[in-house]
Amino acid sequence: MKKIIILLSLLSTISCQTNTNNKKQASTSLQLEKDLEMYQNVWNSFLAGDTSVVNKKNFTEDVVIVTSNGDLVGIDACKEFYLNYLNGFSDIEWTIVDAFGQGNKLIKHWNFKGKHTGDFFGIPATGNSLNLSGTTIVTMREGRIAKEHDFFDMKSMLDQLLNSKEDLTVDEYQPIN
Repeated sequence: MKKIIILLSLLSTISCQTNTNNKKQASTSLQLEKDLEMYQNVWNSFLAGDTSVVNKKNFTEDVVIVTSNGDLVGIDACKEFYLNYLNGFSDIEWTIVDAFGQGNKLIKHWNFKGKHTGDFFGIPATGNSLNLSGTTIVTMREGRIAKEHDFFDMKSMLDQLLNSKEDLTVDEYQPIN
């Protein structure tokens, strides 16, 4: 009888732990979906011209943008950095090709297209088109963007902006059917 009580107690404990783990996984999955949706909405709005979305509702006050010239910290620095894209390009088409995450990390595969009609990080307008794909690792904190680190082919971007149409290599993403 004592063994049966111990066995039932053990099974009950395992069942409770499984339910707790399932609830935690569901909660984490729900937060990940919310983070992905918020992230996509913020950048779709920003690149459509609504710069007001770079605010403390969507970004942590100490948000970090990792760049090759050092980290940029804070909402104002983040907005100033990304304004280069709005100021440097017209006819912007920005697509999230794929996005997924785990824990507090989001990974986004993106494609950016536009016509270089303004100053872009000090490069004067060339009139050339840019078609660039890349990946961003995003760290979320409390449902807000806390860190972004972009990865893309800088040579392809500079070639597209600075070379004549005959000399450039387009970094165009081709989906697999």
